[in-house]
Amino acid sequence: MPVLADRMSQLGTETAFEVLARANALAAAGKSIINLGIGQPDFKTPDHIVEAGIKAMRDGHHGYTPAAGIPQLREGVAADLKKRHGVEVDPNLIMIMPGGKPTMFFACLMFGQPGTEIMYPNPGFPIYESSVKFSGATPVPYRLSEENGFAFSARDLLAKITPRTRLIILNSPANPTGGAVPKEEFDALVAGLANWPDVMVMSDEIYGQMLYDGRQHVTLLSYPEIRERLILLDGWSKTYAMTGWRLGYSLWPKEVFPHVEKLAVNCHSCVNAPTQFAGLAALTGPQDAVHSMVEAFDERRRVIVSELNQIPGFRCVEPGGAFYAFPNIEGTGMTSKALQTKLLEEAGVAVISGTSFGAYGEGYLRFSYANSTDNIREAIRRIKACLS
Repeated sequence: MPVLADRMSQLGTETAFEVLARANALAAAGKSIINLGIGQPDFKTPDHIVEAGIKAMRDGHHGYTPAAGIPQLREGVAADLKKRHGVEVDPNLIMIMPGGKPTMFFACLMFGQPGTEIMYPNPGFPIYESSVKFSGATPVPYRLSEENGFAFSARDLLAKITPRTRLIILNSPANPTGGAVPKEEFDALVAGLANWPDVMVMSDEIYGQMLYDGRQHVTLLSYPEIRERLILLDGWSKTYAMTGWRLGYSLWPKEVFPHVEKLAVNCHSCVNAPTQFAGLAALTGPQDAVHSMVEAFDERRRVIVSELNQIPGFRCVEPGGAFYAFPNIEGTGMTSKALQTKLLEEAGVAVISGTSFGAYGEGYLRFSYANSTDNIREAIRRIKACLS
């Protein structure tokens, strides 16, 4: 038997992929499955982006690129951030990544070690906690509550900081809750962080262009007082329906950038070249598809919230962003995991247990409404029939 390093026992997983595998197995066996579990747009990547990737391959972009990404894409990211947020950023501090997860992982490896603490949202994206544990740091969750629309409380978050805190992970709009944090909470958090000048902040803003009811995205880039300790995570997967392209980016403080570049060289060398040219076309080309997707998600959001609130034992607050609903299912008398299994096996509806996103997710399920309105309505019909 191989003898694994102890640290391997600290790695978690992403349950959505496990549920997807089980759902696919059931579908292959002939069972009708509606998948409201996986968190990816059900739209195709826009044609002009696909064509840019194909052209890059035909033009001979088959080799290595700089570890930080091709210069024109880094400049394109900086220009996009300026256009969307009115903030000047240095392209030389932008790191092109193979998706969003490497930024999370690298940040935790750089600032986490035994004897330190890293704070993260709970319920939250499971890779946060997994990366923290792997780094050797102590994971410190801060609770996102239904009563606050699943936004963090700056007061509660600041109260958890200790001299051992090295990094705080933020995510708004959020996975799995769809919660969007109001600006006043960010204002209070940034003001309070003045008392903790050595604490880094990683802001996961991957759903920043998916907001509803007139909400405006609050980016941590708009707070110059923390720019020198801010790591911004964003990318193409959700906004441009490019999950399988594996393309993301992050912006790092000047003193930290050489270290993340070194990690990239040691880990993945660089992001594949044609994908980077496709990413550039996404940023500089027409944005019609982005707006159309968000409009479709907004329509589905209204449908799924209304339908979920009609299921006995369910109650669901309206998500402010992303494409997830996170209903409270305590009224069913079942645990989240048991209900997840029941709905998949008996109703043919794939959803994710709230506990897949942390202990505070007990009593909730995550529904992805990145699916058609017809499928959403049919899924709710099946759930009602199953639970009756």
